[in-house]
Amino acid sequence: MVRQGNTVADIGTDHAYLPAFLVLNSISPKALACDVRKGPLNNALKTVEQYGINDKITLRLSDGFDEIEPFEAQDFIMCGMGGTLMEELVSRTDWLKDSSKRLIVQPQSHAEDIRRYFIENGFEILFEDACIDSGKIYCAMAAEYTGCIKERPVSYIYTGELPKCRKPEAKLFLKNILSRLITKLEAERLHGTSEKAEYIKKVTSETEEIINEMQTDC
Repeated sequence: MVRQGNTVADIGTDHAYLPAFLVLNSISPKALACDVRKGPLNNALKTVEQYGINDKITLRLSDGFDEIEPFEAQDFIMCGMGGTLMEELVSRTDWLKDSSKRLIVQPQSHAEDIRRYFIENGFEILFEDACIDSGKIYCAMAAEYTGCIKERPVSYIYTGELPKCRKPEAKLFLKNILSRLITKLEAERLHGTSEKAEYIKKVTSETEEIINEMQTDC
């Protein structure tokens, strides 16, 4: 999802494996490896030194985007954190509302929170992907600012662009989402409000219909 030739900023970089990969494979000429804590940045330094790419990767102590200048990168990556935290970090960074910039996010949980933020604030989700790694299933999405706010089905914050991804992993990811929605619906019927239960019922129904209509390549 990273555009060829663009400088990237990896937010929450930990060991800096991702920016190192991008630089070593000539996808990105340079990268910022950012983290809110010094411990992960020390790990990142070991990676950078191991591969001899100190001149191409800049380590930065930063809470989200706070210590990054808008001109320092074009593609911004957030992986391995929850969608709720991603929403918080993006929402306080107004300069990301720039059509030349791309946000690439891989939420560990609550992907619906960052999707909701995107569609309510003029970002277009370009495409999504899913994969399984070490027995766990993940989704990732690329988004860019357009300034346009489109009307979407109520289920979109849970399904996004994954229905267009023809990989079986995408369908499996949405099946997991559906299972979560069914549990949420049952809880809302028992302990919540009828209005909220009706909303979740609609989301659940739409999601189930989308899954049943999905086509996969294998």
